[in-house]
Amino acid sequence: MDNLKLPLEKFEDTKLWSYFIRIPDEVAQKYIEGKDRRIVCTLNDKEKIHCALMPSPKGYFILLKQALKKKLGIQLNEIVELTIEKDRSKYGMPMAEEFKVCLEEEPLALKYFEKLTPGKQRNLIHLVNQIKSSEIKIRRSLAIVEHLITEEGKIEYKRLNELIKKYNQNSRI
Repeated sequence: MDNLKLPLEKFEDTKLWSYFIRIPDEVAQKYIEGKDRRIVCTLNDKEKIHCALMPSPKGYFILLKQALKKKLGIQLNEIVELTIEKDRSKYGMPMAEEFKVCLEEEPLALKYFEKLTPGKQRNLIHLVNQIKSSEIKIRRSLAIVEHLITEEGKIEYKRLNELIKKYNQNSRI
């Protein structure tokens, strides 16, 4: 575990991701295991995020979403207290209980899910985790499980989104 105090910086040449914190190379190297660069960061003793050490020509950095920056009340060039530890979670982020239960109830969907790349697994987990309502998490989880089975483990995001909409509409009937 490392405790650091580093400034919040901003990319000037992109509109996709703006804010980041540069991680000293000697610190970053301690957390890289082969291709695995997943870490857990606690920011200002308030927010814990699962993220990756992103490589760049100038070393490594972590990305910060605008919403998190706002929630923490930090500004550009402000010093951020950062605690870093290796992410030892199975998927590189926590999985919502609703999604876990839905996968466990459908062994074929779980089998397909386990065969996905770690990045695709995290994308699906994030689709569920970003929802606050447990009821909506369950609907979204059921849609993902059905999609995994129907598409035999392949993720077709357009079809998945249509299926999620269908599940949401059916709940209103």
